[in-house]
Amino acid sequence: MTTGEGKTLVATLAVYLNALSGKGVHVVTVNDYLATRDSEQMGRLYNFLGLSTGLIVANLDYNQRKEAYAADVTYGTNNEFGFDYLRDNMVNDVELLRQRELNFAIVDEVDSILIDEARTPLIISAPAADNPESYYTFAKIAAQLVPDDYVLEEKRHAVSLTNQGVEKVQKLLGVKNLYTPEHMRSVYHMDQALRAQTLFTRDKDYVVTNDGEVIIVDEHTGRLMQGRRYNEGLHQAIEAKEGVPVLQESMTLATISFQNYFRLYHKLSGMTGTAFTEAEEFQQIYSLDVIQIPPNKPVIREDKEDLIFKTEKAKLKAVAEAIKEYHKQGRPVLVGSGSIAKNEMIASYLAKEGIKFEMLNAKNNEREAAIIEKAGQKGAITLATNIAGRGTDIKLGPGVKELGGLVVIGSERH
Repeated sequence: MTTGEGKTLVATLAVYLNALSGKGVHVVTVNDYLATRDSEQMGRLYNFLGLSTGLIVANLDYNQRKEAYAADVTYGTNNEFGFDYLRDNMVNDVELLRQRELNFAIVDEVDSILIDEARTPLIISAPAADNPESYYTFAKIAAQLVPDDYVLEEKRHAVSLTNQGVEKVQKLLGVKNLYTPEHMRSVYHMDQALRAQTLFTRDKDYVVTNDGEVIIVDEHTGRLMQGRRYNEGLHQAIEAKEGVPVLQESMTLATISFQNYFRLYHKLSGMTGTAFTEAEEFQQIYSLDVIQIPPNKPVIREDKEDLIFKTEKAKLKAVAEAIKEYHKQGRPVLVGSGSIAKNEMIASYLAKEGIKFEMLNAKNNEREAAIIEKAGQKGAITLATNIAGRGTDIKLGPGVKELGGLVVIGSERH
């Protein structure tokens, strides 16, 4: 169903029907804001019909989670449902399980969760002993390497040392042969330091907070992935690269991908405004058919063709000029970009022109819904990464008859 056609409301029909079995229904959304909003608004309907409603969000204790899962209808995020499944697989007493049998799930923004993030691993880990000084040592060595010292394969997201690079590393370490059994740990550290140096970019793949914490940015949603860390020493290598405290390396205790988790449900369904292009993947991976429901009224939004530019500079300049023109007319503009860096480049141009704007990216994503819902005010300019407040209604302000436009920068899928 297209945006604004009432997916949240329509879901209540399937939820109520399947909840009558008493085995529980999970409604899965992409963030805590949507889970909370939908559980409160739709919960009134379920309560009127005699069903109980639960909510799974971050920072709930064991008893609160168990109570929420015991409800007829449970709202929550894909991350929380997945992590609770992993926690349940680590207990040694059936009485300590949080979840019941995985009966029926409706996944909101189903293409984002089941296709875009399908292979994303959920990992529960514990500290493993290692010396943080090693990470700093190899971060300094990786910083001294030049492109001739390694082979970078961006498509495979892989990098490896050339013969020249190996000789350089051996000289810097003061060893004759890096690839001998006694230096096995050094090879491991070097590989991760090289990956951190060449494949991972600050403010695109991760951010560094004011208190020195490295937090991963979700490549699909642009949101900060609090509590998530790269495994196999990569996160520590990035911390060393950025010169912040290296936290203890971890060992994996339990892991599952979203694809494998959601295939555990006896019955699975979902809804979105953009699933039809992935119909074949839904059928092959999940044996799900995609049904397109036409809009209630003809869509009056004008979807324009993509504009292609020779250079990044020309593209950003054209975007900024378009924003300026819409702003003069008092029309609100929402600008979407694929990274924090692009987001901030547009912001710097607008700041030079003295144009006021609101910026949304992984650095302030806790205000996501509040920022996006005000994007329709007269003259408002909202710069966002592909975080873009999924499921948040944009209300037009007084005197606004139409939005100036939605500008998407880059070829990233939004």
